[in-house]
Amino acid sequence: MSADDPVEPAAGHDPLSRERAHLAASRAALRAMREDVESLDISDVTANWVNAAVLERQIEERVKALADLSDTPLFFGRLDYLHAPGSERTEGAEGEQFYIGRRHVHDADGDPMVIDWRAPVSQPFYRASGKDPMDVALRRRFGYTGGALTAYEDEHLSDPTEAATTSKLLQQEIERPRVGPMRDIVATIQPEQDEIVRSGLAGSVCVQGGPGTGKTAVGLHRVAYLLYAHRERLARTGTLVVGPNRSFLHYIEQVLPALGELTVAQATVDDLVAHVEVRGTDDAAAALVKGDARMAEVLRRALYAHVTMPTEPVVVVRGSRRWRVPAYELEDIVRQLLERDIRYGAAREALPQRIAHAVLVQMERAGEAPDDRVQDAVARNGAVKAAVKAVWPAVDPAKLVLRLLGDAEFLAEHAEGLLDEQEQKAILWTKPARSVKSAKWSAADAVLIDEAADLVRRTHSLGHVVLDEAQDLSPMQYRAVGRRCTTGSATVLGDLAQGTTPWATRSWEEALAHLGKPDAVVEELTAGFRVPTDVIAYASRLLPHIAPGLTPVASIRENPGLFEVRRVEGAGDVVAACRELLRHEGSVGLIAADARIPELAGELTAAGISSVAPGEETTHDTRLTLVPASLAKGLEYDYVVLDEPRAVVDGEPDERTGLRRLYVALTRAVSGLIVTHTAPLPEQLG
Repeated sequence: MSADDPVEPAAGHDPLSRERAHLAASRAALRAMREDVESLDISDVTANWVNAAVLERQIEERVKALADLSDTPLFFGRLDYLHAPGSERTEGAEGEQFYIGRRHVHDADGDPMVIDWRAPVSQPFYRASGKDPMDVALRRRFGYTGGALTAYEDEHLSDPTEAATTSKLLQQEIERPRVGPMRDIVATIQPEQDEIVRSGLAGSVCVQGGPGTGKTAVGLHRVAYLLYAHRERLARTGTLVVGPNRSFLHYIEQVLPALGELTVAQATVDDLVAHVEVRGTDDAAAALVKGDARMAEVLRRALYAHVTMPTEPVVVVRGSRRWRVPAYELEDIVRQLLERDIRYGAAREALPQRIAHAVLVQMERAGEAPDDRVQDAVARNGAVKAAVKAVWPAVDPAKLVLRLLGDAEFLAEHAEGLLDEQEQKAILWTKPARSVKSAKWSAADAVLIDEAADLVRRTHSLGHVVLDEAQDLSPMQYRAVGRRCTTGSATVLGDLAQGTTPWATRSWEEALAHLGKPDAVVEELTAGFRVPTDVIAYASRLLPHIAPGLTPVASIRENPGLFEVRRVEGAGDVVAACRELLRHEGSVGLIAADARIPELAGELTAAGISSVAPGEETTHDTRLTLVPASLAKGLEYDYVVLDEPRAVVDGEPDERTGLRRLYVALTRAVSGLIVTHTAPLPEQLG
């Protein structure tokens, strides 16, 4: 296999001209598809206004999905098959030619002009090689400049005499400067990434990937693939992407719409558990205990302690008859419900029906013939309702957690054998709150309330959940996410070396058990596509100290990138480094310890350099983002100035967490990194 140098325009009726003509025709066909949908008349095809509203919304979504983005190539590759896919490979059989793009496009006769990258016939574009050409004679990649087709590059996979070479267009696309939000990688998906993307809906997958390995993009593209392959099922059950913070979600939010997928919800873990207003914070000791999986059992004990065995019979009066259910029979009913291990709320709803059934049995023995209406009436009887209230009272999840955190005796009773005295003391409020509304709940408290809410009433499960930057979640947070996909599957994305919370994940096996997906397949991505060789090699000096045994990322970038470590005199030199990098094309990030952000912001303003915060849109005139180290995870910039590594480390509660935070900050650059420091560098950097 070989890759020719990218072919630029030539005079006359050349192949590039024909490809441009096909692009123009494909755009016209897509426009016609959109116009066909826009012209649909639904006035006579719906039974009522509800159906009309639903259909109208579906049409609107279809119109949006057929949008032709001028700066996004409609197709990025072409496959020339030796034989027709799916046919017998007989001598002389004529193959077919397919253009591979972000969505399906057909002409007026219904013949495909562009094939969706997720279709089975497109798979060889990502996986075919000289050793296994997958019946492909030629793979052609296209190069674009501002949406215009400007070059192509061929690989003759069926010719064993041609040596394999690196695709220059592929390398250029990987290294292309970026400004603004994350974009899709559909044109550059690698074979090992494609295997994960196309893995089935039934199984869960965990992707361990170092900086620049494309794990986030792989997770998002897997969602797009699953929606293509299982659209009807996922339309019913729903899909969700969970990210670490709002800045990160804003950064990735355009990827799926660019692939034509508009229905995927996005949220943080805090969004999922927003039962109460979070106004407080925990110290590290309290957060560690509250995030520990043992708290689930503490909550379960505290909840079911509200159930008390009946000591009095229930007497139901109907007309002139009195029906008596003795206490021992009531106790049997309660014990049976407890043994079934169903949700607290569901059992409480079943209890009056069980008592009513016991009454109906007596009625039948007495010769009566009661029906379901009689049973429902007995279940609503005042005596039955009073018994249920006494035996199995309603419990508000937030009030349950409020009592646990504010009542030392109540906590000690239900944490016995689970939490020691020091751990109980760590999570007890020094001043108990009077009510749910007045309490200064922390983020960890909200997770506890979510756990309690699930014990009372089952949480709705989705068809598929993507959990990104998962290494920073506590066991209780894993449980909260896992509740959202108990009947579905999950894609877990993360890097153990980038865990920067005191409760950071120690192993994926442990994390997946808390998530409720112990059978998930763990895949590791080690090829770095985004971070330059010199940068990742420098950052990898920290790995033995923060994640022993983890495989370092091996950059496959041909361009070594810009890398420099500078000793500077002060903030003015840091600003000068930013100004220097702004002379290059692309985005620039200034990453610093959170405590140093105000000073650097003042210096930038004094120097006349405008900047934005993470999550805010950059513009042509403002390409610099000022990034607190605590928000850098998951973000990427063409060029980065990393200010004062020692301050980044010292800004965390312990050295290991600080070094992990530094590792994250060092690996945000795509094309170049300048490290500036006045204090000595951490000794782990050598």
